[in-house]
Amino acid sequence: MNRPLIGITCYVEPARFTVWDMTTALLPYMYVEQVARAGGQPVILPPAGDLASVVGRLDGVILAGGGDIDPSLYAETPHERTGFVRPFRDSAEFALADAALKAGLPFLGICRGLQVLNVTLGGSLHQHLPDVVGHSGHAPAPGEFGHMPVGVTPGSRMAEIVGGDPLTVPHYHHQAIRRLGDGLLATAHAADGTIEAVELPGHRFALATQWHPEAAEDGALFRALVGAAG
Repeated sequence: MNRPLIGITCYVEPARFTVWDMTTALLPYMYVEQVARAGGQPVILPPAGDLASVVGRLDGVILAGGGDIDPSLYAETPHERTGFVRPFRDSAEFALADAALKAGLPFLGICRGLQVLNVTLGGSLHQHLPDVVGHSGHAPAPGEFGHMPVGVTPGSRMAEIVGGDPLTVPHYHHQAIRRLGDGLLATAHAADGTIEAVELPGHRFALATQWHPEAAEDGALFRALVGAAG
């Protein structure tokens, strides 16, 4: 069976493993497992070289989670809580997102990936969500997912995939969409009004979630991506 080739962006961070302590291209294995379980062939894409040039070799792409986007890319100065900015990753992933959208490549953004998609299309971000919503439920503690319900917009592509009932999903983000990018449609919201999913109408498959579907048991979004890629 030919599995659709799904590229997944990754982190570049200092890491310790076995006897080594060095800068490493890495990705939580949950992403890989979800793509493989959905019938795709996962390929990890480090932010090096000309990342946009791989679009023609892929059947689909996932922009994974990670640190904050440089606020200068949406014409703002950094908030004191904006952190883990990696300009080399911004550069590579913005180019990849732009190329993927222009090519009509099936696209799934997750957490940071949603934010990359939004800013690529001219949108902006709330740099520290607790300042806006008054609580830290979207990222309750370092390295700990929050679990909050989101309401999905009836009739949206997202509702076709995950259903129209409210979902309780894993969250880990302190930023979120402020101004929607051009053409994007918000398709899920938290009770506090935070935009939790978007899609690009007219595109074969371009969806993004602010939550972390890779950490959930239901792999519906990954199956939908792999199905569109195949």
